[in-house]
Amino acid sequence: MNEPNTKENAAPNANDWGSRIHVRTLLLMAGTVAGIYTCYQLAAPFIPVFTWALALTVLFAPIYRRFEKKIKHPSLTAAMCVLAAALIVVVPVTFVAQRILGEAVSGAETIKAMIESGGWRRVLDAHPRIAPVGLWIDQQFDLPGIINNVASWLTSAAASFVQGSALKLIGVVLTFYMFFFFLRDRSTILDTFRSLSTLSKADMNLIFEGVSDTVHATVFGTFTVALVQGTLGGLMFWWLGLPSPLLWGVIMALLAVVPVLGAFIIWIPAALFLLLAGSEGKALLLTLWGAIVVGGIDNLLYPMLVGSRLKMHTILAFVSIVGGLIVFGSSGLILGPVMFTVTRILLEIWSSQNKAEQAEDKAG
Repeated sequence: MNEPNTKENAAPNANDWGSRIHVRTLLLMAGTVAGIYTCYQLAAPFIPVFTWALALTVLFAPIYRRFEKKIKHPSLTAAMCVLAAALIVVVPVTFVAQRILGEAVSGAETIKAMIESGGWRRVLDAHPRIAPVGLWIDQQFDLPGIINNVASWLTSAAASFVQGSALKLIGVVLTFYMFFFFLRDRSTILDTFRSLSTLSKADMNLIFEGVSDTVHATVFGTFTVALVQGTLGGLMFWWLGLPSPLLWGVIMALLAVVPVLGAFIIWIPAALFLLLAGSEGKALLLTLWGAIVVGGIDNLLYPMLVGSRLKMHTILAFVSIVGGLIVFGSSGLILGPVMFTVTRILLEIWSSQNKAEQAEDKAG
């Protein structure tokens, strides 16, 4: 009688890739990856909403904890924080945005009329020292055409802002809707992340603290520097007798939030306006003040307020913010630094684990 084939009758080996256990594991992994990718595609349009809701949650969490001890009702406390955030953020931004567009359109129309009437040439001709500059500009550039294009663009931008108000309103409502649940259920959300992560609780807490510090540093640091720049610019506008110094100071502060732009977009045209109006001294003073004081305060304050807390080199902090804005849009102001911070912490964890393993090998 032939002996039975031992290979065929042997029990399935758990280490065999063709075993039922490994096939089941691979199918589970594939389904999980496919599910995560599908969920990412579904959530991708809401990344700005999640980002700003996260930023508001981090910023208002201390206030929420303080009120929660007295009110003892999580939902009511979260609702109060949402209402406070709406009053602090939405109302001023909406008002300023409308004023900016209105002033921009009005200013463009005024400059357009001045260019078309040739008034700027008469101003330059009255000052022989700068008249050649005006002649060169007139020969090299089609100023009426440029101003017409700018005025048309600003007018269409204002119309688009009004037409897109409904969509912007939906985005704002969704942001505060997410903010409410992020704030109320933040402990549950953090515990969920801890349970899903392979990292230890201490490592996960390190990541959470890093994200919180990054959001605080980015928001408070960026807006503090922008506020200082806008204040300095507005004070100089007031001292020089330029119109609407408060409004232009606010606009300079808002533009200073974006690293690629800045307050110079306002004070450079203002200096040119003073030059064309025959106030060479005021134009020179505004230029020096804008370039040295308003522009220089950024390099002085930003590393102090942001760089040290982010534990990043100034170049990395700049790349994280500007790169984030390019990749993610306005939400990149938060997402860029957060991505850099999480990556830095993960690399530090990896490095510490490698050092611990090397120390164990040496001890063994």
